[in-house]
Amino acid sequence: MRILILTPQLPYPPHQGTSMRNYGLIRHLASRHAVTLLSILAPGDQIDRESPLNGLCERVSGVPQPERTLTQRLWTTLTSRLPDMAHRLACPEFGDLLTQVLEECSFDVVQFEGIEMIPYLDTVLEVRRQGAHKPLLVFDDHNAEYVLQRRVCEMDRKIPRRWPGALYSFVQWQKLRRYEARACRGVDVVIAVSGPDAAALQRIVPGLPVTVVPNGIEMSEYVQLDAEGFLPPNSLVFTGKMDYRPNVDAALWFAQQVLPRVRSHLPDATFYIVGQRPHPRLDILRDQPGIVVTGWVPETIPYIANAAVYVIPLRSGGGTRFKVLEGMAMRKPIVSTSMGCDGFPVVSGREVLLVDDAEGFADRVVGLLSDAERQLALGEAGYQFAAQYDWSVLVPTLEAAYSAVL
Repeated sequence: MRILILTPQLPYPPHQGTSMRNYGLIRHLASRHAVTLLSILAPGDQIDRESPLNGLCERVSGVPQPERTLTQRLWTTLTSRLPDMAHRLACPEFGDLLTQVLEECSFDVVQFEGIEMIPYLDTVLEVRRQGAHKPLLVFDDHNAEYVLQRRVCEMDRKIPRRWPGALYSFVQWQKLRRYEARACRGVDVVIAVSGPDAAALQRIVPGLPVTVVPNGIEMSEYVQLDAEGFLPPNSLVFTGKMDYRPNVDAALWFAQQVLPRVRSHLPDATFYIVGQRPHPRLDILRDQPGIVVTGWVPETIPYIANAAVYVIPLRSGGGTRFKVLEGMAMRKPIVSTSMGCDGFPVVSGREVLLVDDAEGFADRVVGLLSDAERQLALGEAGYQFAAQYDWSVLVPTLEAAYSAVL
């Protein structure tokens, strides 16, 4: 098939969840189909001639991400019926590029990667109405976005200083319910990353057929690294994009509520917060003993590989998290909240340890740090679990969803 994929940033290098998913899908689809990639170019993105994307795709094109000021965001929040995510990447230049490509080539599939690309659905529909060829329209919803905003709202409203953020998320939650439902009704195939996300979409569009294609991983790329001494013993590692509100909350909660309890038993325990663009709210942690905020690093894999325990203390968010699969692929013992592993059918005590209160979380971490045999058992069970999520296993489900409608 000829497949046109629209992404909100270049999928390579795959440094965050969205780009990791998009690169994994493209990499495996391109092995059997002709893929064209059109992308918004986030700040720092460049279409490099040496990029693997050029070897995978027949064409890679993009336009720079439009600039939006805080004033513009506030104005659209107050005056527009559309959510912020519908405005963030909308620009005439990308619409013109998309129209040109659709007129030059007939595609079997046009795939929208994430809700931020849905502003271009009307462009594709218009070209499809005017042309003889009718490509299949696929919406890959990386999160049930209205659920994510609802959860963030419910978390932030409990803390008075976060009430402005809670109000913003409440408004976005209401707008996203309508917008996400419209997106699902406007396409031929809807993809969700988990069963709970699929159910959430069916609540706003009753009877909606949804195909679940979870986030996946290239197992072969996550090997045990011989980097002994990269981190000190009793290192606790959390990775993610550190300007993402659920990750910020998770880092603060662990650092302030869990880590002191851990260090009361193991004073040398160190918490590594690893990820790009740390939010200013994390600045208060920088000078605290036992905490390292790394900022951007070339690769997170060495940190995961050398963690004594990989922690996922998320209390809000949506979708399924690549960090779960990354930790498992590295055979790391994982302690997580229930939310941190949401969407994965894990069993607490078998592949991971799940706990939602600070005292219990600290107890599980301390227990693991003093039990090497338990660490190995959890790590091996997690590795076997993650193998089910190799992209080579998952992408055929997406292809079957195409074939069922074409």
